Amino acid sequence: MRFDWRAISGPVLTTATALTALFVDRYVVAIPNPAPLFVCAVAFAGSLSGLGSGLISAAIAVAASALFFLHHHHPAPGYDATDLVRLSMLAVTTAGTAAITGLLRKKLMDAFAWERRHHATAERLSAALDQVDIGIVLLDADTRAEFINRAFRDYFALPDKKADSRPPFIALMYHSRDTGAFEMPKEELSAFIAQRITMVRAGDSKPINIKLKDGKVLRFSCTALPDGGRMLSYTPVTDLVRYTDNPSDLEYYQSLRGGGDRGLTRHLRAAE
Repeated sequence: MRFDWRAISGPVLTTATALTALFVDRYVVAIPNPAPLFVCAVAFAGSLSGLGSGLISAAIAVAASALFFLHHHHPAPGYDATDLVRLSMLAVTTAGTAAITGLLRKKLMDAFAWERRHHATAERLSAALDQVDIGIVLLDADTRAEFINRAFRDYFALPDKKADSRPPFIALMYHSRDTGAFEMPKEELSAFIAQRITMVRAGDSKPINIKLKDGKVLRFSCTALPDGGRMLSYTPVTDLVRYTDNPSDLEYYQSLRGGGDRGLTRHLRAAE
């Protein structure tokens, strides 16, 4: 237990309660039993500083009650059976209160610590994803965006205010349409958007290439997540796709393939 203001505040409050009760009972008005006040003080101590402070307060409460009953309503100092029962009940109640509040506080503090670590990890992951050139969008089960990284915002000229408002995926598609981000005829946009929305809702992982108006080409892929959400990735493949758009380079890139996928695999393995 740390000896700081939190640790000593509970025992100090219990002591102050006991002294006040003794003073009022002796000089102002008779108090039948200050036990409820002691239980409250112990609960306060346990919730504020934990089990140790609560148990110390409980011990002070029992000792103060023993002193209170010693000279209370008796012609001679001493205890009767009723006083002993009251002291026993107070001891059990205050100890139980200290244990319960102390353990609840520990559980709550552990939850807060886990939340801070989880939040710090999420912040680092978010910062890392903002450094890559792959557009990343995380959707919840209702296809609302929970996270949109910097690359996606730049590719589709998405303002931060709109990106941070958790827009639905269909709103992202309409924003891209309205800003003229796609390189395709306007009459094809509606069918393209409908197809994309259907793919995302179905969790279709088949990748497709998306050509942008500024010349970039992004390979779109949708991954279904265990919680029903979706992870959308937009990988830049401009160099791979745009080179093959030139008919004069077609034979060169076909020769690199070595006659098929197996030939390309051999070249890649040789390069490794």
